[in-house]
Amino acid sequence: MSNRNNSGIFVAGMVIGGVLGTVTGILIAPRSGTETRRILKKSADALPEMAEDLSTTVQLQADRLSESAIENWNDTLTRLKEAIAAGLEASQGDFEISQTSSSQTTMNSASSAKPSSGN
Repeated sequence: MSNRNNSGIFVAGMVIGGVLGTVTGILIAPRSGTETRRILKKSADALPEMAEDLSTTVQLQADRLSESAIENWNDTLTRLKEAIAAGLEASQGDFEISQTSSSQTTMNSASSAKPSSGN
């Protein structure tokens, strides 16, 4: 789960780093002021589209993370239900064995406590 979150942060960092690198490269490039301003304007016009792409990427990562969390929760819940059912079954079996044993002990005690009528 943490790896998917880190990959989303990594992608966002790559996009932001790319934008900053582009702006820095344009400002340092040996071009005339007019040409540099024209390029900067094109870059500024592209920023909303880049922000939308970044937003879409982050949303997709969040959706994947949410789906993964739900799947993990459902798997855990299924295993928990199976474990509870197995525990109940085992304890019911132990209870029946102890009841049978207790009944036999009671019956044996009662039969040995009866006086013999043949004497």
